[in-house]
Amino acid sequence: MTFRTRLLVVSSLTLAGVVVLVSATVSEATRRSFDRIAQDRRRGVVNQFEREVESQYRDVEEKVDRAASSPAVLQIAIEANRPQPDFSPFVNEAQTQADAQALDFLDILQPDRTIVSSASEPARFGYPSDWLMAPEDALSAKPFLARVPTAGGDVLAFAFVRPVSAGDRGILIAGARKLDPAFLASLGTPPGVRAMLWMAGGALMDPAGPVASPDRVAPLIQALRRTGREASAAIQWASDPSSAESVVALPLLHRQALLGALLVGVSLREQILLEREILWTGVGVGVAGILLGVLMGFWTTLRVTRPVAELVSGVQAVAGGDWDTRVAVPTNDEIGQLAAAFNKMTEQLIQQRDRAIQAERVAAWRELARRLAHELKNPLFPLQITIENLQRARDLHPREFDEIFRESTATLLAELQNLKSIVGQFSDFAKMPQPEFQRLDASELVRGVAKFFEAQFQAEGRPRIEPVFDLAESGVEIAADPLQLTRALRNLILNAMDAMPSGGTLRVRTESADGIVRISVTDSGQGLSEEERARLFTPYYTTKRHGTGLGLAIVQSVVSDHSGRISVSGEPGQGATFTIELPAWRDS
Repeated sequence: MTFRTRLLVVSSLTLAGVVVLVSATVSEATRRSFDRIAQDRRRGVVNQFEREVESQYRDVEEKVDRAASSPAVLQIAIEANRPQPDFSPFVNEAQTQADAQALDFLDILQPDRTIVSSASEPARFGYPSDWLMAPEDALSAKPFLARVPTAGGDVLAFAFVRPVSAGDRGILIAGARKLDPAFLASLGTPPGVRAMLWMAGGALMDPAGPVASPDRVAPLIQALRRTGREASAAIQWASDPSSAESVVALPLLHRQALLGALLVGVSLREQILLEREILWTGVGVGVAGILLGVLMGFWTTLRVTRPVAELVSGVQAVAGGDWDTRVAVPTNDEIGQLAAAFNKMTEQLIQQRDRAIQAERVAAWRELARRLAHELKNPLFPLQITIENLQRARDLHPREFDEIFRESTATLLAELQNLKSIVGQFSDFAKMPQPEFQRLDASELVRGVAKFFEAQFQAEGRPRIEPVFDLAESGVEIAADPLQLTRALRNLILNAMDAMPSGGTLRVRTESADGIVRISVTDSGQGLSEEERARLFTPYYTTKRHGTGLGLAIVQSVVSDHSGRISVSGEPGQGATFTIELPAWRDS
């Protein structure tokens, strides 16, 4: 991935991340605000419910007390003290008192809770009351919550029981007002809040009547049964998420029995719609931010990466040898300073290169003069001695001059030939011609060079050198100048033979791998030290007693002209291996 691409991605992701973070933060803050508002609303409804309950309890107690003090009820209490009381004349009195006191339920009971008169179920005269209340309720001076059976099912009611005595025996007046939708409507819930009543039979109602899907509150009711304390949950009433409500349930208990529950639900519609709007707004802003980030990133990368790309091109040009390369300085910022520093660096490099070239030329000429003087000095001394001997022989031994002359001229010719060879080697190194490339088989080239040394391999009277050729039969074709590469291989083989003055094994190998053809020459001589391997291809450096030190330098020059490389390996006492690596031939 390029720097420009990374910069575009980073800028886009940064903007998108900021948008996501802001959207998430706003959504969370919104949710918390709605939770606080919902909690306040629920608490307000609960407080109102508790106040209404207390009011209903007082109202029921007052009405039951008024009914208990009526003359008709006192007459029933007097009748209850007779040995054989007859309550038949009072069968409808409960209905009369219920209507007078505006009570939903009113029963006149004997102490054993047998019905004397019932406003809701007159046909149950003489039967036990089935109100869900304990015997202690008849002795309590406080109102309580009761479950009252009706033809339509059980209902919850605010109840109160008042004993009425007119002698040793008395009666009980039980009155109640039921909790119905009208009572829930009287709570005055604010918009978005509704009160619901769940009864132990499973019915669920709100101010509008029965509520559909009462089973959805089952988890809340189970929590109430387990803990007996307030519980809350979010309930989704339909498939639309906006139908959800945050519901809190308060248990309605009587003597530890769960008779029902008040459920206060706060609609989450506004919250869900707002969160949805925030989400889509965040998505829209995020997309716009990404597009803006791409545009800004593109503009930024043009200002940043274009100068950098020009600098890269300039560096590559300098690395390729074009030291006169300059890059434009478009701005005065860090990029501009970098470009100016690069231009200054190239100017300094050119100056240093020129100084280095001059210094190298002077050093090369000095080294050449030193080596040439050294190499010429060796044959000149025998020449001088020979001429002086000839002069003395002519003056002192004229009769023996002819014999001495013949010996001296032979010496002179040999030394002159040595001088010619030295001059030739320096001349060859100085004027290496450009290679003329041909398609060659490296193994065939090695076989041709080997024939040149057959006589030396088989010569008698000298230490035996055993040649071993491990040559690949195919895949070793190269583009090379046959004359120059032959000369380089001859130098390597001669160098290997000189390294084995006591004889040994000379191994030449060709192979190809990964588009590279390798030619290696291995000897079994004394090997080379690390210092010798490091300096071996330096011109005029030699490990031999005689030689100019140009042989391996010429080999390296030939290999370099063929776009290859040469290396040497080996340890002292383990021989040495010279390896030439050349590009394999490729059909264009």
